[in-house]
Amino acid sequence: MADLMKQIEEEYAKRNIPDFAPGDTVRVGVRITEGSGNDQRTRVQPYEGVVIARSGGGLNETFTVRRVTHGIGVERTFPLHSPVVAEIVVVRRGDPRRAKLYYLRKRVGRGARVREDVGGRRQRLADQGAALAAEAQALEAAQVEQAAQAEEATQPQQPEAAQQQPAQDETAAAEQ
Repeated sequence: MADLMKQIEEEYAKRNIPDFAPGDTVRVGVRITEGSGNDQRTRVQPYEGVVIARSGGGLNETFTVRRVTHGIGVERTFPLHSPVVAEIVVVRRGDPRRAKLYYLRKRVGRGARVREDVGGRRQRLADQGAALAAEAQALEAAQVEQAAQAEEATQPQQPEAAQQQPAQDETAAAEQ
């Protein structure tokens, strides 16, 4: 049953989702169907704002985008893997210190802005994590090598004369 669920999730999951987090300003392309009956037209309308939350996982993952239009705050929650979402483009990277930015609802004007991630803090943290993982992997490889050397040292060694005998036989055969 679990395998069937995984298979269905993989089939319907989108693969071209950019890396974005709360605090980032994104432009979401929303598919809108206009008209009715035979006169239906579909177009993509951009919706740009600050991501204030991401929640869920798998096919059920959603994200909430907030924008202020004519002084009125509007929030929309989009399912990440929905066919209604045509594209997601990250316009600007933010550097918040929270996972949910609901406090922006109470702020107005410049107070409602999120500090921009100018120095690439998120990228630096990812790089540090990768460096730590590589260091741990190298340490583990060194431990495995030490264990192999210790095991090799405990095995009985053959005399050098016995090891050189096959080499002398090969040189004699090559001379003939």
